[in-house]
Amino acid sequence: MKALERARRGWGEPPDWIAALARECDRGTQRETAARIGYSPAVVNQVLGRSYPGDYASVEAAVRGALMGARVVCPVYGEIGRDSCLRNQKLPKGPTGDPARRALRAACPVCPHHLGGDT
Repeated sequence: MKALERARRGWGEPPDWIAALARECDRGTQRETAARIGYSPAVVNQVLGRSYPGDYASVEAAVRGALMGARVVCPVYGEIGRDSCLRNQKLPKGPTGDPARRALRAACPVCPHHLGGDT
């Protein structure tokens, strides 16, 4: 079954970001698409079928950044893709000699683009 068909079965008329995710899966593979947005193929499959038990907002933000060109203004890096913003939010804590990573640790939790959880 094509990904767009699966999305329509799960969502009815899918939101634009679900349709973009499905079209990208149909252009290549689900595995390639999952890698582009930073999630597993299983998550992509569940999101398309609207059975994902996790946070849809995070997946949506990743899709909008990686596949739809959404950009945000990061207080550390300036204008970046929304998907890059999400990856920065997930960087591990701990000692680092990288000044940008230290700046992200301070900026991410209070940034309006932060989705919550650990940074």
